[in-house]
Amino acid sequence: MSNKRVLTGYRPTGRLTLGHWFGNLLNMRALQDEYEAYYFVADWHALTSDWQDTRGIREYTEQMVLDWVAAGIDPGTSTIYRQSDVPEVAELTMYLSMVTPMSWLERVPSYKEQREQISEKDLGNVGFFLYPLMQAADIAIVRGDVVPVGEDQAPHLELTREVVRRFNTQYGNLLVEPQAIIPNEGARVPGLDGRKMSKSYGNAIYLSESEDETTTKVMSMVTDPARKLKTDPGNPSICPLQQIHKLIGDAAEVAEWDRCCRVAQCGCVAHKRAMAEDLNAYLSDFRARRKELASEPGYAWEVLAEGAASVRPAVDALMTDVRRAMHVDSGV
Repeated sequence: MSNKRVLTGYRPTGRLTLGHWFGNLLNMRALQDEYEAYYFVADWHALTSDWQDTRGIREYTEQMVLDWVAAGIDPGTSTIYRQSDVPEVAELTMYLSMVTPMSWLERVPSYKEQREQISEKDLGNVGFFLYPLMQAADIAIVRGDVVPVGEDQAPHLELTREVVRRFNTQYGNLLVEPQAIIPNEGARVPGLDGRKMSKSYGNAIYLSESEDETTTKVMSMVTDPARKLKTDPGNPSICPLQQIHKLIGDAAEVAEWDRCCRVAQCGCVAHKRAMAEDLNAYLSDFRARRKELASEPGYAWEVLAEGAASVRPAVDALMTDVRRAMHVDSGV
């Protein structure tokens, strides 16, 4: 294991989906074996967009920790903690705001895009404006060396690097300038309607749902829209059913479904039944492990409490240095 630290976090906005599994969770599981891993539940970040209805945040936090551990994120190897259990994140965000020009935050692409595209939520609050700066504090407070980022998060990490450089120029070389890890490209998992799988689209398959729920959803999936009859040849390359099956099924079996679809020797209903069976088999170990963890009252909160204690030495060391450099310490 490298002695470098990797940091990443999720907002607790609901149960995790098959899209999360292939897009992030498998990479997180691999990274914990390569780096000193810090994985945090970003509940304050959830407040920036969901401040008008915060009732689900606590439950979603618990559910997400269960999903993580059931997926193979090991609390004995990785430090799993909740953002709000480290109040110094807010303090460091304030300190970083003193050296950050407003124009740097205004140019972050996702800020403008989400303000324009998310009309059902009020995103005109200062907390949402400061979202990228709090991300910088999340990374800096544990002296994170590397951060896995996708294309949409690259500008946020570059902002962090700029803020760290400016802070260090002013107060001394205290903060680590994080580097990006471009993870193994996560698979793009289509949803039930063919669009990208997303909770907000209502087209998601949840990791923790029952076998019957999964089967019902798979049987409702869209397939090749041009294939009206079983006797019509299909195009598996544009079929959401086939795209998911390739991720979880036996390669030879999936190849046979591809072949027989193209020559109209098999129908979509039969393929859906087969894919539902394979998907439930693929998720069976995860679901059994998650059920076991959920049966232990308070398990997720114990994991988070242990993580909060584990992250404390790194936070205290960093903040002691920062306060002293900025002359806001006790002077003792």
